[in-house]
Amino acid sequence: MPDPSSSPAPPSDHRPTPALRRGLKVLGTLLITLSAISPASSVFIIAPGVVAQAGSGAFWSFAIAAVVGVFMAFVYAELASAYPLSGGEYAIVGRTLGKLPGFVTLGLLMVTQLLIIAVIALGVGTYLEVLIPGLPGPLVAAVTTAGATVLAVFDVKLNAWITGVFLVIEMVALAVVSALGLFDPARPLGELLTNPVAASDGVVGPAAIGLITAAAAVAIFSYNGYGSAVYFGEETSNASRGIARAILWALAITVASELIPVTAVLMGAPSLEELFAAENMMSYFVTAQAGSTVNTVISLAVALAILNAVLAIILITSRMVFSTGRDAAWPGNISRNLAAIHPRTGTPWIATLTTGAFATVLCFADKDFLLVVTATSIVAVYAALCLAALNGRRNGSTAHAAYRMPLFPVAPVLALAALAFVVWQNAMDPAIGRPSLLITAGIAVVSALYYLLVLRRRGAWELRGPEAED
Repeated sequence: MPDPSSSPAPPSDHRPTPALRRGLKVLGTLLITLSAISPASSVFIIAPGVVAQAGSGAFWSFAIAAVVGVFMAFVYAELASAYPLSGGEYAIVGRTLGKLPGFVTLGLLMVTQLLIIAVIALGVGTYLEVLIPGLPGPLVAAVTTAGATVLAVFDVKLNAWITGVFLVIEMVALAVVSALGLFDPARPLGELLTNPVAASDGVVGPAAIGLITAAAAVAIFSYNGYGSAVYFGEETSNASRGIARAILWALAITVASELIPVTAVLMGAPSLEELFAAENMMSYFVTAQAGSTVNTVISLAVALAILNAVLAIILITSRMVFSTGRDAAWPGNISRNLAAIHPRTGTPWIATLTTGAFATVLCFADKDFLLVVTATSIVAVYAALCLAALNGRRNGSTAHAAYRMPLFPVAPVLALAALAFVVWQNAMDPAIGRPSLLITAGIAVVSALYYLLVLRRRGAWELRGPEAED
């Protein structure tokens, strides 16, 4: 039986469904997806936060996050194979669990995606300071975001090529960082495995399992993005099979390109005490191992990687914003404008400019606040996708998927268990975890109220897309 939530718009609405141009191969989608994850940005911007919390136990935090990532990649691949839509997660959840859960997922994603752009962009100034000391970080981030927004309006194939070139540069930088630690280690890998340590009030001691697990939520955030390939499902040839492959490859490449450099830094740092206390952990490590010149080159490569990530995430988020307009999630004129497609470039240009404008403003918000808001929102979205995979198999709404995850239902069930443990550990953390959970719950409540009081009262919320036309 077909899922009613995926039916075409009501007969009273004769608007044609806006359609994006299919111009990407799987490789192009993979390049943009990896650029959005930006392993270099994760290692240089997000990983220090994990190390600050879990110390050398960050190795285990990233390893736990990688296991969750494998489970989630299977879930993403099956769901994206069934619904390769530009709405991404919310479009999938809305078609498998129902429209209310779908809109709550949309609310979480709208906030999280815009904040992620700002979080990443704020790293540009940090790594350009090696050339121009005293750069105003928020202003540099805003200029970066605005420039990336202009590029994102152009043809998606051009942007795939640009992101691919930048991606090669950041991978070379990560290879150099890995070599600096692995070829000249200050401590063996076994010490990280069996005797992790962390700093508390400036004193280094054994790392508590709670800290390591709580930090895994941030590590999950650093890997996050492999599922973003689904946002290009309407622009990728043979999307039902190709998007699943792009997701699985993106996860494998991401884990390797983040876990290896983080492990190398923890093994190679001359002093863990100095590493934990450093204002810029990665610059401390590279300078200590290879000198200031190499640090300058690496820093410039990271700044370029951040710009690349900002561009890729704007491309992704604008597709979601476009989809909300096509699905009439907002008042009439707003939705129609967001669903507009540029006649020459074939891109959702108004949605792109809107995304960039909001993200540019958010660059002036406090970075710690941005991280707190985004951390557990991603966990909530992952949980919704796991439930979507389970329910999709139960009610048959994903029966047409070209990719089927192995050993079902192992992946979604174990992922849910791991996510529940991460949430519990965050609830025990009054400094970061608990506020993050409360903010995530608040966003979910506001989203649910908007759906119940606005969308449902005005009539059926539309869920439109290419599959509704077939």
